[in-house]
Amino acid sequence: MKKRRLQDHEEHIDESWLIPYSDLLTLLLALFIVLFASGSINTEKLQQIMISMNMAINGKDSSMILEDTAGANAIKPIDKSGNGQSKLEENQKLQSLMADIQTYIEARGLENVITIQDEPKGIKLSLKDVILFESGSDELKGNSLTILSDLLDLIKGVQNPISIEGHTDNVPYTGYRFQSNWELSAARALSVLYFFEGNGIPSGKLQFAGFGEQKPIFPNDSDEHRQVNRRVDIIILKTEQ
Repeated sequence: MKKRRLQDHEEHIDESWLIPYSDLLTLLLALFIVLFASGSINTEKLQQIMISMNMAINGKDSSMILEDTAGANAIKPIDKSGNGQSKLEENQKLQSLMADIQTYIEARGLENVITIQDEPKGIKLSLKDVILFESGSDELKGNSLTILSDLLDLIKGVQNPISIEGHTDNVPYTGYRFQSNWELSAARALSVLYFFEGNGIPSGKLQFAGFGEQKPIFPNDSDEHRQVNRRVDIIILKTEQ
């Protein structure tokens, strides 16, 4: 009879602990498979996996886990402006720059050849080709260097990237150096870019483009309108936030 009771006791040993243990092993295996397959740890995804594991093991609320890990593993957004400034600070600096350039334009009596305006992509400074180049040329004129130097001294006060864009009218190019207005406009923009680069603007903050006659300000229906369309735009770009 005693032997029978011992046998019954052995047959009813509590094995319920095996279930959560097997679940834990399964979760651990899944975690290592994910990490191995990804090749690099995605912090956000890893955090979610850990949340799921904690909830499976001890039922801890997910909001508590997020609070626990936030202090040690907070992910900071990338600063796309490169200098830690907020959008408000950037706008203030650009508006101040715009006011300084406008003051310079008026003080030098350059309103007829230089204009500045605030556009969605940045502060656009437009210079008519007549103050920069001889007709059909991409070489900066001597007196243009002083103006560009003055403008550059003001522009250096901000750290934003700069786009330099060349434009022409619709009169076909007839010189020997370039094949078309496309090449002339690009070469002129590049000349201004080289000037900026040679005077302290990091090359990584500069870009250029030549648009030829494709982006006129006015229809090319008069000499006055064509002169306005022949220009170089210097755009101090707003950074993406």
